[in-house]
Amino acid sequence: MPVPEALRRLSLDAGFWTGEISDAELLPDLLRVSFPVLDGYALILEIELPSGERTLGLRRPSSSEPIQLGWAPAGGPYPAALRWWELETCARVIALADPTLPHPGLVTALLSPFAPATADDDVPSVAGIREAAYRSLRRPVPPPPPSGPEQDPLPLFREDRWWPVPPAPSPQVLDEAAIAALSDPTQAVDQVRAGKRFPHEDLADLVRRATAHLDALPRRDWYTLTRPLARQITETGDLTPVRALLGALTEAGCDHPTVLDALSEPLVALEACWMVETLAGAEPGTLLRHHV
Repeated sequence: MPVPEALRRLSLDAGFWTGEISDAELLPDLLRVSFPVLDGYALILEIELPSGERTLGLRRPSSSEPIQLGWAPAGGPYPAALRWWELETCARVIALADPTLPHPGLVTALLSPFAPATADDDVPSVAGIREAAYRSLRRPVPPPPPSGPEQDPLPLFREDRWWPVPPAPSPQVLDEAAIAALSDPTQAVDQVRAGKRFPHEDLADLVRRATAHLDALPRRDWYTLTRPLARQITETGDLTPVRALLGALTEAGCDHPTVLDALSEPLVALEACWMVETLAGAEPGTLLRHHV
C-alpha cells in the first residue's frame, strides 16, 4: 500500500520529527497509516494532529480493527511495544513489498520510538540503523535560480562578491543535531508487553512469518548464485561490486523492482546497504555501519 500523500508531506517537515509541526492546520485531525507486512498482518500507526499523540496497533488477518500495541504523547515517553529486531524485520518486509519505499528508513523512523534498545541489543548498531533511517529522509531540492548579471557588467563589477549565489536549501530534512538526538536508542519507560491485553501470540506469529520470509529470499533460484557476492560485499564493506551483483541478479532472472532499484545507478549507499544485507542473510547494520 503506497504511503499516504499526507504522511509524505509530513515526513518532509522537520517539525514533524521534532514535535513542532508547522502546517498541521492543512492536514486531517487523525492520520492513520497502514503498513501491510504479510499474510494479512499489518502495523497501524495513528497520529492525532496537531497534538502529535500516537497509537501503534497490530491488525490481524481477517480483522478490520487493530489491537493496540502502545500509545504515547507527542514527546514521549514511548512504550516498548516492539523489540528492536522485530521492528527491523518487519520494516524490511514492508519495504520489499512496496515499490514506493526504496529503503526501510521511513518505516523505521516512524516506528522506532516504540522499539527502544534493550540490554540484549547492540546499542551502537541500533543507533547506526536509526541514524541511517533519519538520513534516508530526503526532499527534492530545485536547482538554484541563476545568479549574476543578465549581460556582461563593467570590469569593476565582475567580481563574485557583486553577484553572490543564493544559499541552496539542504535536501536533508533534519539537521545534524536533530539526527543525533533522534538516533539515540533511549531505554523504554512503559513496559506495555507485560500487560495481559498485549497480543503476544499474534505479534510472535507475525514476526515468525516475517523472519521466515526474509530467510527464504536469498534461497530463491535467482538469488542463490549471487549470495556469495552479496556476502563478500557485506564482509568487506566495499560497494564497488554492487554493479556486478546487479548484473548477476538480472542475468539470473530477478525481476523484483525493489531489489533492482536499490542496486541500480545512481547508487544510494543507504538503499544498497540494506538490500545487500538482506540478500546476504546478514544481520541488519553489518554493511551499513561502514557507510554511516
